[in-house]
Amino acid sequence: MKVGLFFGSFNPIHVGHLAIANVMVETADFDQVWFVVSPQNPLKKDEGLAHEFDRMDMVEAAIYDNTKLRATDIEFNMPKPSYTVDTLAYLSDKYPNYEFSLIIGEDNLRSFPKWKNHQAILDEYGLYVYPRPNTAASALKDHPSVTWVKAPLFDISATFIRQMLQRNKSIRYLVPDPVIEIITSRKLFI
Repeated sequence: MKVGLFFGSFNPIHVGHLAIANVMVETADFDQVWFVVSPQNPLKKDEGLAHEFDRMDMVEAAIYDNTKLRATDIEFNMPKPSYTVDTLAYLSDKYPNYEFSLIIGEDNLRSFPKWKNHQAILDEYGLYVYPRPNTAASALKDHPSVTWVKAPLFDISATFIRQMLQRNKSIRYLVPDPVIEIITSRKLFI
């Protein structure tokens, strides 16, 4: 089975994440796309980060009816901060018959050389990259281990959604209704 791994904090998951995952599983050569909910991104501050279990619940609620999409909490029990290369190695050991590749946005391709053991990720797993608006070209854009996937451009962010919530504004149509229910019932991001 070929699996695309879509790492993120998903704080919260939104329609942009879902659309990208769906495009990847429908147009790239993946059997499934797994959302890897990251407890802490080593390149980002964790300010305003909802608890990892809340974020996992939101991802599961958002994809509950799509068998091609899956959520995983694999990094919850790994040392923090978690590094993608370590998670990839762990998953490869746990699922030896699966082929894993990494899904990232074009904006992350520029900073990819700063990632721990980035060359090993390129060589052993490869990257599937989706376009992001207003992003300068990366030196890796023509790398043989980088596969570009045509996908719609989304200029939406979890930061924007959290700001809307803090201003007591509706986030309808930005996140799925089951995610809104979790955010509301647990009073997240306010």
